[in-house]
Amino acid sequence: MTDARTPQILDLSLRVGEMLLSNGAGAADVTATMGSIAHHHGLRQAQVDVTFTSLSISHTDGPEAATFTAARQVTHRETDFDDLTRVDQLVSDLLADEIDLDEARSQLAAITSTGHHTPRWAITLAWAVTGAGIALLLGGYLLVCVLAGLASGGVEIIQRRLGRLRLPSFYSQIAGGTFVALIAVGAAAAELPVQPSRVVVTGIVMMLAGLGFIGAFQDALTGFYVTACARLLEVMMSTAGVIAGVALGLTIGHQLGVDVATTATSGLADLPIATIGGAITAGGFAFAAYAPLRSVLPIAAVGAAATALYVAISERGVDPAWPSGAAAVLIGLLGYGVARRVSVPPLVVVTAGIVPLLPGLAIYRGMNQLADDNYVGLVSLVGAVGAAVALSSGVLLGEYVAQPLRREARRLESRLAGPRLVGPLLARTRRKRD
Repeated sequence: MTDARTPQILDLSLRVGEMLLSNGAGAADVTATMGSIAHHHGLRQAQVDVTFTSLSISHTDGPEAATFTAARQVTHRETDFDDLTRVDQLVSDLLADEIDLDEARSQLAAITSTGHHTPRWAITLAWAVTGAGIALLLGGYLLVCVLAGLASGGVEIIQRRLGRLRLPSFYSQIAGGTFVALIAVGAAAAELPVQPSRVVVTGIVMMLAGLGFIGAFQDALTGFYVTACARLLEVMMSTAGVIAGVALGLTIGHQLGVDVATTATSGLADLPIATIGGAITAGGFAFAAYAPLRSVLPIAAVGAAATALYVAISERGVDPAWPSGAAAVLIGLLGYGVARRVSVPPLVVVTAGIVPLLPGLAIYRGMNQLADDNYVGLVSLVGAVGAAVALSSGVLLGEYVAQPLRREARRLESRLAGPRLVGPLLARTRRKRD
């Protein structure tokens, strides 16, 4: 190993880590992947530090040698399964010696600088389909699904345009929640034969999709408590933005004499319809997040299976957190095998798979009750938090069971614990020669 190559190795490790962290990977996975790249190229004692907003890596050959340190800030975050998959494959090829360091740096530059072949209108349509799937899951019929689809597509357009203005996501969540609530108010004012509250719940679930629930709990379980707290705060701020936006829209409706908040909201649809809705929701979200096409149908199947299990357990009248947890464990179990079969990181499968199970209904009920000065609504909101915890921890438990832990990986990652949702399971320990 020559010192001339060390900065290039550290730079590649940092750029890979930035791509993974910005797309929702856990700090443990980012740390292990960056360490694997450095270790594979002969930097055996590289030190990696990951926080929610920054990455750093340093290396020295000994007390008398120079220390190389590099750092990057992580400022842009989005759910892009295509980039996540391509970077994951790049790391696998690099560690398998199928590409060299220079080629890996060139490929990574191409990934970060090129866009997607999928047209923008197709992504908006996919969000509309996702919204329609959520409405179907909630027992809505054709007109409700159409309204939910229009609301979801509109939210995607609004949030995309606000994102170009670099507004914090909190404000775009408020705008999206307000828009969805006004769609429901309009449906109620027009006296359409629909339950407008289902449109509101659809919007809540859609805007919760893709948030860092899984990454936050993975970080907490693997000892990255600072990063876990930062992720959880981001999730809380985004959720608060949704609640504030929906409340604003419903308040406008109330001032206009249209009361949507008091409309009763039923539970999920019957098992067959709910299963179809779960499949559409998971598959639609996967497509909207640029998942490779080969993975969309398998992800839809995972979403359908998890939804069916959730409904089957819920019908027995048990606490809502337990069906969520059981369905999430199933997602984790299936996600690892499906991910390997379609060559995507497990994070892609599990993130899309839990979307049909997000607690939008509990959040809406809690808002309704609090709006009526019924403090039982706090119990509903706490139940929503419990469901989110059950989903995240259940997915990780399923991955714990499904994913084999190899001795070589344990040696390299002695301070890490938990399943790998992205990045190679095995570190290549052969020293690279210059």
